Amino acid sequence: MNEKTLRVLEYGKVKNMLANEVSSALGRSLVDALQPLDDYDEVVQVMAETSEIAEVVVKASNIPMGPIFDLKESLKMAEIGATLSIGQLLRISDSMRTARLIKQFIKGMNEDGIKYPILFGRGESISTYKRIEDEINRAIISESEISDQASPALYKIRREIEKANSDIRKKLDNLIHASSSQKYLQDAIITIRQDRFVVPVKSEHKHSVKGLVHDQSSSGATLYIEPMAVVELNNKLKELRLEEKAEIERILGELTGLVSEVTEGLRINQQTLAYLDFLIGKGKLSLRMRGMAPEFNQRGYLRFRNARHPLIAAKEVVANTIWLGNEFRTLLITGPNTGGKTVTLKTLGLLTLMAQSGLHIPVDYGSELCVFKNIFADIGDEQSIEQSLSTFSSHMTNIVNLLEKADEHSLVLLDELGAGTDPTEGAALAMSILSYLHSSNVKTLATTHYSELKHFALVNEGIENACVEFDVATLRPTYKLLIGVPGKSNAFEISSKLGLKDDIIEHAKIFLDKDNIEFEDILTSIEESRREAEKERDEAVKLRLEVESLKDKLSNREEKLANQREKILKDAKEEARTLLKKAKDESDEIIRSLRGLETAEQKQRNKEIEAMRKKMRDNLSSVGSSAFDEMPSNFKAPKSLKVGDQIKLVKLNQEGTVASEVDSNGQFMAQVGIMKVSVNIKDTMLLNDHGQVEKQTKKSAKQYGSKTMHVSTEVDLRGMNVEEAIVILDKYIDDAYLSNLESVRIIHGKGTGALKSGLKDYFKRHPHVKSFRDGEFGEGGHGVTVLSFK
Repeated sequence: MNEKTLRVLEYGKVKNMLANEVSSALGRSLVDALQPLDDYDEVVQVMAETSEIAEVVVKASNIPMGPIFDLKESLKMAEIGATLSIGQLLRISDSMRTARLIKQFIKGMNEDGIKYPILFGRGESISTYKRIEDEINRAIISESEISDQASPALYKIRREIEKANSDIRKKLDNLIHASSSQKYLQDAIITIRQDRFVVPVKSEHKHSVKGLVHDQSSSGATLYIEPMAVVELNNKLKELRLEEKAEIERILGELTGLVSEVTEGLRINQQTLAYLDFLIGKGKLSLRMRGMAPEFNQRGYLRFRNARHPLIAAKEVVANTIWLGNEFRTLLITGPNTGGKTVTLKTLGLLTLMAQSGLHIPVDYGSELCVFKNIFADIGDEQSIEQSLSTFSSHMTNIVNLLEKADEHSLVLLDELGAGTDPTEGAALAMSILSYLHSSNVKTLATTHYSELKHFALVNEGIENACVEFDVATLRPTYKLLIGVPGKSNAFEISSKLGLKDDIIEHAKIFLDKDNIEFEDILTSIEESRREAEKERDEAVKLRLEVESLKDKLSNREEKLANQREKILKDAKEEARTLLKKAKDESDEIIRSLRGLETAEQKQRNKEIEAMRKKMRDNLSSVGSSAFDEMPSNFKAPKSLKVGDQIKLVKLNQEGTVASEVDSNGQFMAQVGIMKVSVNIKDTMLLNDHGQVEKQTKKSAKQYGSKTMHVSTEVDLRGMNVEEAIVILDKYIDDAYLSNLESVRIIHGKGTGALKSGLKDYFKRHPHVKSFRDGEFGEGGHGVTVLSFK
């Protein structure tokens, strides 16, 4: 990509923003190397990576991206057999820990399936070395200290060093506190010189204390003497310290050996961690600037919806929608100075560079972009005193260069095209340059002050006018881009607002030719029409919002009514359930009483019990049906009816005759006694000539009756929940009890144990159940509960 373009569009400042979101020097090195790509597939790939990691950044409250160090030198030393320092080993341990935590994090984000395939792939390339990490952390406490637990030998040596220190201090304490020695000493203290314990002796008494002189004070008044009594002990201490140093070197060498075995894996880890740090920085930057990924196309089309310049504060930036490459390939922006033309130019160029670098851009959904091979920009005053180039010459040098290189895969940005020279010649050159770029199929965005270029854009197909809006009332630009509207200079209006006399302004208009005046009047008319249209649009939006508000209120009201209706139905059903339960309890009491009949009358008793039970069931069915407004279980509506057919109205529990043809909605009139009622065919049952329900209904009743006569000694509830199982058990236990079964097997399976646990409470409360136990070996074990009846 063109280096000058990167500089004038301030691409480096965006990279600085990205570098601030990256946590490691390795990640920042990748930021420094970041460049826009020009291959479509590569751009799509890096954008997909950013989109995935941005989603992870939003979902994960804390990504464990710990310290990542550059281990190149350390790993190279380990490979050639050099011993690594304490600090180097600690940095390797920290990097191992970061790699391990990141791998665990990635695994956790994908534990319910591979939701983030790109991140998952990166995580798979990470190796963990927990054993080596633990060995290093066990041996090393800090950058300057090895732990006593690093080895048994080191522990022993350090205990001996402590003892030697203690022995020396005891001897020296006795010496300095002895009354005979007080007059020789400068101070009654013990100090160290050249790693040996000494005492400060007055120089005039140096012969009174036998020992070795190691140092003297700057004034010469004090000599630091090692008394002969502790020379041997100091020598021993020195030897111990040398042993300690040797043992530490051995430990470091051993740890280095462990590292040398995994250097290649550590290199791959560092590369992966650096890239993940770089990607996470991209995700955080996207979140900070409220960015998103545009769609990429290969049609040469660009459209940014509500694009915002990333380097302007969010509270100040004005969003604009820009498109190029579909209806027109060249967009010409006109308008006053400081109106935002150059910012618009830079916004388009910088967002394109960011997107082709795999960065999310601050635009709205629906934005799309083609991939450019080159982006050329001629923006700003580049005059050079050293090269004796004027502003015009500098601009023209840049334009000559870009005209030689630009093609149909290029984007060209030209600021104040043709400026810096005679306006007539400058305008002519500008039109010629734009014509050349247009004929070469180059996507071009240019800004200008020349009114001739407005006419040029109007009469040439594929070249479109645009302007930045200016509020004459406040004399301030609004920075809004209006595509399809040529810019108006507003010089006369601004001058009038600033207080210039009207006669001067009118006299100035004489110097304009008639065509210019008419053209400016047309622009004024267009501007007024646009403002009126925007006003009407705003009113329409306001009305739409009011309608939506009313709609929401109605919806809320309907929802409230529905909730109230549901509550009423729920209360009614609850009351019905209470009635059903009461009726069932009464039936259970009756059955228990009947169980007390004489054994000799067993057969007759069973018949009576069954008859009473059937009557009770019919009563319960009647209560349940009216409470819940449900159809009988064996109910089947007829497919068709004709006038004169005998029917039963199920919901009304009345019989009647079809009095009219059934319409397309299934509605017809039925004669019930002296009344005619409107019913639906779905709520009826066809009767035969004897006033009975059709044969299939009777068959169901017979089948039901036969089932109650032969009760199995076991019931299988596997696969049901507790509520479903209880519905089945209510009838089954009643049937088994009436059939004089002493015990039955309830098969619920083992599973999670939830069904078995829920049924235990049910068995405890059931009036027919005397006791229950788990199945024994051969009965089904814990997957079966055996009930005994009273």
